[in-house]
Amino acid sequence: MGAQIRVYRQKIASTTSMRKIFKAMELIATSRIGKARARVTASLPYANAITRAVSAVASQSEIDHPLTTEPEQIRRAAVVIVTSDRGLAGSYSAGVLKQSEALSELLRGEGKEVRYFLVGRKAQAYFDFRGRSFERVWTGGTDAPEFSTAKEISAAVLEAFGTDFDKGGVDEIHVLSTRFQSMVVQIPTVVRLLPLVVEEQAARTEDLLPLYEFEPETEKVLDALLPRYIESRIFSALLQAAASELAARQRAMKSAGDNATDLIKKYTRLRNTARQAEITQELSEIVAGADALNAS
Repeated sequence: MGAQIRVYRQKIASTTSMRKIFKAMELIATSRIGKARARVTASLPYANAITRAVSAVASQSEIDHPLTTEPEQIRRAAVVIVTSDRGLAGSYSAGVLKQSEALSELLRGEGKEVRYFLVGRKAQAYFDFRGRSFERVWTGGTDAPEFSTAKEISAAVLEAFGTDFDKGGVDEIHVLSTRFQSMVVQIPTVVRLLPLVVEEQAARTEDLLPLYEFEPETEKVLDALLPRYIESRIFSALLQAAASELAARQRAMKSAGDNATDLIKKYTRLRNTARQAEITQELSEIVAGADALNAS
């Protein structure tokens, strides 16, 4: 009985220490989620403005630009997969990687070869474990992304997009990340950045795009706007993913802390039961000894 009580005490002590860690990580995620959401909100005006500008140029100008024209045959696609650097965030990274498998299967079913650009150590570990190749990987700071990282990713995918197919180039670019909808809902989302889809090029009747006069030529305007457009879209995806990661980690750590509390209560009851049984056995032995003495 004494050994059993010691085991329960050790389990209570270790679970209590783990609960403290879970609580600390929950508080850290909770303190950072507000800043992450504020960064998402602050990035929206610029992203919306440059999207409208690119849409206006693409929809009002009859030009044959490689970044806005759908190729006759898409043979190779680039997929940017955004996950986290750290775990303890529930199914956040697993949901993105599961969606990446579905996207890869869809693209290959259309006869397209897939090239991967990875963000986050979880995506890198996933591909390394399965022996799959990828073009580049960016790690560090997924819960607080910097614009410089978005510029590097944008430059890499645009370089691949501007390279001929025979030299390893791609014909389209997809970004797979998690869209932050609320503190309890984060949705893995796939967005095709290039070529621009028809929905982004067409002006809606309720939100007519302004008319522009371009100086210099329209092609040069697109050459200047589209790289910035891709940077803003990728940075927006990174910010949305960071907010989603922190929200998922906050929920996961709260759930883990609650489970640890339940375990502590369970182990405490078992320890008390074992202690009661030990006391009962000792009393029974004392009474039995006294009875034996009286009988003698």
